[in-house]
Amino acid sequence: MTMTDTQDRPAADDGLTALLRRSPPANPEAERALLGALLTNNKAYERVSDFLIAAHFADPLHGRIFEAIARRIDRGMLADPITMRAEFEHSGLLDEVGGPQYLGQLLMAMVGIVNAGDYGRAIHDAWIRRQLIEIGENVVNNAYGARADLEGSDQIAAAEETLFKLATDKGQDGGFVTFERALTGALQVAEQAFQRTGDVSGLTSGLRDFDKKTGGLHPSDLLILAGRPAMGKTALATKIAFSAARALLREAEDKGTKPRGAVAIFSLEMSSEQLATRILSEQSEVSGEKIRRGDIGQREFDRFVRVSRELSELPLHIDDTPAISLSAMRTRCRRLARTKGLSLVVVDYLQLMRPAIGTKPESRVLEISMITQGLKAIAKELSVPVIALSQLSRQVESREDKRPMLSDLRESGSIEQDADAVMFVYRDEYYLQQRMPKDSAYESMDKYQVAMEEWQRKMALVHNKAELILEKQRHGPTGTIPLYFEGEFTRFGDLDTVHDM
Repeated sequence: MTMTDTQDRPAADDGLTALLRRSPPANPEAERALLGALLTNNKAYERVSDFLIAAHFADPLHGRIFEAIARRIDRGMLADPITMRAEFEHSGLLDEVGGPQYLGQLLMAMVGIVNAGDYGRAIHDAWIRRQLIEIGENVVNNAYGARADLEGSDQIAAAEETLFKLATDKGQDGGFVTFERALTGALQVAEQAFQRTGDVSGLTSGLRDFDKKTGGLHPSDLLILAGRPAMGKTALATKIAFSAARALLREAEDKGTKPRGAVAIFSLEMSSEQLATRILSEQSEVSGEKIRRGDIGQREFDRFVRVSRELSELPLHIDDTPAISLSAMRTRCRRLARTKGLSLVVVDYLQLMRPAIGTKPESRVLEISMITQGLKAIAKELSVPVIALSQLSRQVESREDKRPMLSDLRESGSIEQDADAVMFVYRDEYYLQQRMPKDSAYESMDKYQVAMEEWQRKMALVHNKAELILEKQRHGPTGTIPLYFEGEFTRFGDLDTVHDM
């Protein structure tokens, strides 16, 4: 051992000892001052009631006193030294600190009622720091092998989940909510809807008639958008995601702020470049097929570039990880919610997803059930609408009327049960186009001509038309919503039923 090693060790040991001796962050002066302010003037409670709870106090006794004061104030009763003295004497709460005389000490600790908000924030900040220390200790212990069952990537997800919970729920554990508090939340939602103009109380879908029927896209809802291949599921979902992102951007521009949330698209089938090209094609009115072939003129290319610059400001995020797991999706949604805010999640499509890491479902039906339940849980946890695309079974093709039904959903039981809304996109034009008459199937050209004219008449009736069949809606009416579909740009829009298209 060298002289240097001998000299360095005591210093290192002293540093470690000092580290271990450090007390967790706490602010007992602020706790006493806040309680004194509350006892002096109950109006001070309004300055802290929206973010402070008893669990945030470092001293458990102070937390219990705060809880008792808050309980009386919430009931519309006076909470002062006289009324609280009787309650504390009966419960024996203050015995360990010398009895009800402690209330007088709290009053003396109060510096000013106007500073109650500052006291509360100091208490809350110290609580956050204590929680961060606990989370950090758990991360270190798990990394050393305390949770050998978790791989490194799973430990990252678990740590992010804990941090997200700390950042969003203010330490309030789940449990019963009084009906009074639930009513208050319902009134707030109704007030927000009342103050908005038009028929949309939620996030707009960009489709007029859909928003009228549903009120827009609402937080915590799981919406299933299903259809057979080539019906336009991805195009319709992309239209909704783009419209929501544009609405968020315009709202932010009007207020002079950043968008209050972002739109997340999990594209398990198409790459992010393909999806971006589809949106650019729709907005610039340049055919996606021409873009891929490079068969566009200078004017079209300039328009394409100009629109791409405008769209680059949209709060729209695309994750094209194939076969993403439910765990990874939840982690990425939490991360986006924490950093940018989150207003809508679109999943294309749920049959390509994998269940949570570590689970081994016994059947495909059970696997899909776990995925839909997980998507609903994400919608509730993050308070955002989630739109999940789904494939339909082939039995649709065997019917004369090929409009989908709930029973056509693949592994339909769990999907139908977990969803707040189930809707099908259907285009009669697609199926009718496949039934174009062939001259070889007719005895004479006259009969072929009659059949061709009848087919053309039917095609004219359904040309550029689509249907969004709202088969289930937990919070409103069902029915069929007519849409306009432009195949060249894979673009959906409102169908003008008054004027010629």
